[in-house]
Amino acid sequence: MEERKTILSGIQPSGELTLGSYLGAIKNWVSLSKDYNCYYCIVDMHAITVRQNPASLRRRTLEQLAQYIACGLDPEENTIFIQSHVSAHAELAWVLDCYTMFGELSRMTQFKDKSAKYADNINAGLFTYPALMAADILLYQADLVPVGIDQKQHIEITRDIAHRFNGIYGDVFKIPEPYIPEVGAKIMSLTSPENKMSKSDKDSGGCIYIMQKPEDIMRSFKRAVTDSETCVRYDPEKKPGISNLMTIYSVATGKSFDEIEKEFDGKGYGDFKPAVGEAVVEMLRPIREEAERILKDKAYLEKVYRNGAEKAAYTANKTLRKVYKKVGFVQK
Repeated sequence: MEERKTILSGIQPSGELTLGSYLGAIKNWVSLSKDYNCYYCIVDMHAITVRQNPASLRRRTLEQLAQYIACGLDPEENTIFIQSHVSAHAELAWVLDCYTMFGELSRMTQFKDKSAKYADNINAGLFTYPALMAADILLYQADLVPVGIDQKQHIEITRDIAHRFNGIYGDVFKIPEPYIPEVGAKIMSLTSPENKMSKSDKDSGGCIYIMQKPEDIMRSFKRAVTDSETCVRYDPEKKPGISNLMTIYSVATGKSFDEIEKEFDGKGYGDFKPAVGEAVVEMLRPIREEAERILKDKAYLEKVYRNGAEKAAYTANKTLRKVYKKVGFVQK
């Protein structure tokens, strides 16, 4: 029997999980867990490149863990863990820092964006985070990394670092490939559809959150930016707002763009926008209710993250020992 391929992915607990996080990432993770050996982490170490309130970071980390499970990620089938609980991530990141070029890091789009946004806190971690991200992936010898289209640059630099290290020391790291799902890979803001839906969106109406109340979700969809036409037609260039709503509706209902166009043929946006809102409310309702239930069970959550860290550390430490030996560190 062929050995199952390994997948790794993670999301920062720097804000509430969004509809974009669910449709673009977590929903796909659930379907992948049937066929792959999956590691899904909450990357709290990445979150501190931007100043965080410590109590809020702890709360959001546990909420995110509960939401992962509520979205359908079974802790028995997947290795679900908190990044900072596996010290090998920080240890390998330092080694990889020494095999990552200054020029590569300075070209990273996220560094440029965050430097502009947080000009009073352009710290070294913000600059070198791609080495930590590479460590996250390479520790588990991941074959595939599920990412949005805008994250491909991170996989490319990880591949470059791994190739460079392997070129010097032999076949140490598996070279990962990006896994980009076809629909829902990039969910855009409801108020500025040229931008990705993001938890850092200044306009609260542009973003839908997994734990949001149904009435607030409906209000945001009714206010979603569209265009001066009234026909529901998929055209990302000319109709970005409607095309984004169609993508959301497609992933929420399983209907194709052709089916959606037929369903709303002769109907206007006044019918379409509330229909998308309703589909999202019903999709998120069981997730929200289950996450709220899990969050009340502190003992269960603790068991999940402790077991997850133990399983992750077993694999990660094997890779780290190999790396330490290759670079010439004395084995303890």
